Amino acid sequence: MTDVLTMEQFQQVLPTGMKKVINQELVDSVNNMLEDPEVVKVIREHMLSYTNVMRDGRFKMSSYISAVKYVSFKLMGDTNRKAYIRTFPDKYTRFTAAGVSEKDIASYITAYNKSKLVNLIYEQTLVPTHVLNAHLFQEALNCQADLMMNANSEKVRSDAANSLLTHLKRPETAKLELDISVKEDSTVTALRETTMALVNQQRKMIQDGFVHAGQIAGSKLIEVNGTDE
Repeated sequence: MTDVLTMEQFQQVLPTGMKKVINQELVDSVNNMLEDPEVVKVIREHMLSYTNVMRDGRFKMSSYISAVKYVSFKLMGDTNRKAYIRTFPDKYTRFTAAGVSEKDIASYITAYNKSKLVNLIYEQTLVPTHVLNAHLFQEALNCQADLMMNANSEKVRSDAANSLLTHLKRPETAKLELDISVKEDSTVTALRETTMALVNQQRKMIQDGFVHAGQIAGSKLIEVNGTDE
């Protein structure tokens, strides 16, 4: 991956309905938004990773870019205030020039930090708990194994063994059981009886010499009268 974001890269990861809103001017603005190339690289990667939050189409592309920048700064350790100022430097300059109080600015920052789009992107950055704490899981298993082997109490050893059996058992193989049953109704029963009667009649006709087996074999089971429509 190059150090700059391209239109093709952005369009590939965007939902279908959002691809048309990308133009070169927007991509250039993303590439030129910061001087630090390492920070730009982080934000660019985040921008390509979290586009699924745009699938419902309720957010503007400019809002998405700003939210990714803000969350990226937060992930790099910035406070809410610093991340907001770095994301919206022009807006902050207007606030101060207009004499907006620090209390009001703080409330705007808090509201933005709690906004839906920002929090949807926050959710994308979360590492699943079982992945984040994989090392603790292994340490717990080691502890249980040690207790099973070395504890003085039989109950402690037994409990530790049961714990290990529970957490280390093989995954159960999914079983697909297909139960096929044929329930006979009066139609099936009648058909069977009619067929058996026909077989017995044909056997008797052969025995009495009225027909021979070849004629029976070549005969049709069902005669259909009438013309085709």
